[in-house]
Amino acid sequence: MTRVHAFTGDDALTDLDATGLVAALAAGEVSVPEVVDAAIARTEQVDAALGAVAYAAYDRARDEARHPRGGWFAGVPTFVKDNVDVAGMPTQHGSDAFTGAPQQADGDFARMYLATGLIPLGKTQLSEFGFSGAADHLRLGPVRSPWSTDHYAGASSAGSAALVAAGAVPIAHANDGGGSIRIPAAVNGLVGLKPTRGRLAQDKMMRDMPVRIVSDGVLTRSVRDTAAFYREAEKVWRNPLLAPVGDVTRPSKARLRIAVVTQGIGRDSSPEVRELTLRTAALLESLGHQVEEIDNPVPASFPVHFVRFWSILALAISRRGHKDFGDTWDPTKLDNLTLGLARHAARNLHKQPFSIAVLRSSQRLAARHRASYDVTLTPTLATETPLVGHLCPDQDYDEIMGRLMEWVAFTPLQNATGEPAVSLPLATTASGLPQGMMLGAGAGREARLLGLAYELEEAVGWPRIQAV
Repeated sequence: MTRVHAFTGDDALTDLDATGLVAALAAGEVSVPEVVDAAIARTEQVDAALGAVAYAAYDRARDEARHPRGGWFAGVPTFVKDNVDVAGMPTQHGSDAFTGAPQQADGDFARMYLATGLIPLGKTQLSEFGFSGAADHLRLGPVRSPWSTDHYAGASSAGSAALVAAGAVPIAHANDGGGSIRIPAAVNGLVGLKPTRGRLAQDKMMRDMPVRIVSDGVLTRSVRDTAAFYREAEKVWRNPLLAPVGDVTRPSKARLRIAVVTQGIGRDSSPEVRELTLRTAALLESLGHQVEEIDNPVPASFPVHFVRFWSILALAISRRGHKDFGDTWDPTKLDNLTLGLARHAARNLHKQPFSIAVLRSSQRLAARHRASYDVTLTPTLATETPLVGHLCPDQDYDEIMGRLMEWVAFTPLQNATGEPAVSLPLATTASGLPQGMMLGAGAGREARLLGLAYELEEAVGWPRIQAV
């Protein structure tokens, strides 16, 4: 397997995470222009192999580096996924079906995100409108994992994950409508927390969904960076209906009731992934937590309703494309997955209200489960990361969807329930690929997950691509 990374001891970034970079900037050990120049150089070094950058805004980043805005992360370089609006940059949604113009203003999420002080170097590639579990583009090709360029970087936030894992930037934006924070974290050896529904500011397109399955967040290489982001984000914007995450800086002392589930929803995980999950369960038990393996409590019919709802988003895009994206809209350039989802939705419109009701009712199922367990451990994904080409969007819709369902068999539940879940780099396959493990908790319990994540990070550490 070919690994690609840009870590070096010879530039301003070295191997620092975002929190370490904040400290180095505050101490005057490096300057913001030096940091931004190093991040640009690293991105240019790795992107030909990874295919992660959708839009480069390097001149803008260098200008901002000379006069950085305030915020705790002031001067830390980042990327924004190319499905939220950033002033002066087009929003292309990973599609060739239209030509995006530079946005006139930041969207609600970007306004909050950049107010923390982060400097955007540009935008990252995603699957078309975020529908696929692999960012594979018919014209541009796939986003590849820096751990193995023969494998996908995972889900629609793949571009952001690849750049963080490769050391180009320490933190990047991601969002998650079926697992696209957690999946690329799992594939690339990163920390990926999908927050509680409504935890962060969101663009209108995400807010207007009948079931708000999408949550924004970040991908990082350390628990402390993820915790710091949520602490700083809620200083800018906070949902008054949710208790704050607060400043989580160390392992929690609470011993938790943890359910272990190795069966996917309607799919079994592979024998190797099941074994890796049970090893993680044994680690948790050795740390003093009460661990119990249980059957998956989610009905096997859940994926049918989730895909049916997912498909209505594709139908809306295909029918409203000219209105939403302007005169350049050309639906013939949509890929087979988007078109297939739209056809699936059109055939099942009469069933859509029932599926929406099922997804909403999943919150009651979650509440019953949480009465017995504080946290649930599952693998993030049911199998090892697929090779490039396995999910190529030029295949027949049914073929792609069948392959997606075999792989993505755990993450969609929290998109329906609105609960938080975090993927942590706790396992490695026999072939040497990261295999994330997912911890889920009740709504508003991000602090519980972060405290447990700190404990696991302290106990075993995370694999480092530069050490391999």
